[in-house]
Amino acid sequence: MQAVPAQAAGHYHERPAAHFLRDWFSAVWVHHLPQGEAPPVVIAPDGTIDLQWIDGHFRVAGPDRAPQTETIPAGTAVIGFRFQPAAAAAWLGVPAVELLGQRLALETVLGRTGRLLGADIRNQPDLASLIASVEKSIAGHSRRDAADHTMQAAFRLTEAGPPPDAPLIPWLGRALAMSERTLRRRFDESFGYGPKTLDRILRYQRFRRLSRNSKASTALLAVEAGYADQAHLVRESRRLTGNTPAQLERVFARP
Repeated sequence: MQAVPAQAAGHYHERPAAHFLRDWFSAVWVHHLPQGEAPPVVIAPDGTIDLQWIDGHFRVAGPDRAPQTETIPAGTAVIGFRFQPAAAAAWLGVPAVELLGQRLALETVLGRTGRLLGADIRNQPDLASLIASVEKSIAGHSRRDAADHTMQAAFRLTEAGPPPDAPLIPWLGRALAMSERTLRRRFDESFGYGPKTLDRILRYQRFRRLSRNSKASTALLAVEAGYADQAHLVRESRRLTGNTPAQLERVFARP
């Protein structure tokens, strides 16, 4: 069976994380796979790290720099908690680069603490009750370490992009008062890859947001998102999703 983009399989929705989790998590999302035959799904890099509850267990979905294909059983509901930018490394106690491209059981990362985190979560009569139970369990895992506010600022700067004709890494180094070597090391620790990779991923996410909210041509949206031209966008789309924008548009337009 041909793999499809994750959000084109089944039903997906998200909301902001509960107020008591927002120091660490930005959103909670639920992905229901189809009850019938579920196709393999392709997860495109989005610059984030997730803590997921799936089949009664927690796992960590690390940062990706290339598309990942997964096969998840039909009818499964995956509950995901998206870490705030640069927060996962402190909450998990490991550099993000060690999670790059990984899907790891939480106990592999946190040991006994990871096993205990899901021990009190029981089957609930409905999805809302299950999410509330998972949220309560996550909230009980308190960390004395704070999220890295400097690297959260670095994420926001990268997301906004440098001024025209300003090279990314020198511009970030000046804005954050870091040497290039320190900048690269801190990006690896916080995001799992360097500034240029994060920039490419966030630029593509910017294009996806624009395309959902505008009827302008792909060529115009490509330039608005920060690409040199439409051909540049198409190359990056293939690299990050395995598909061109036109192919993705057709997939998401299917009933």
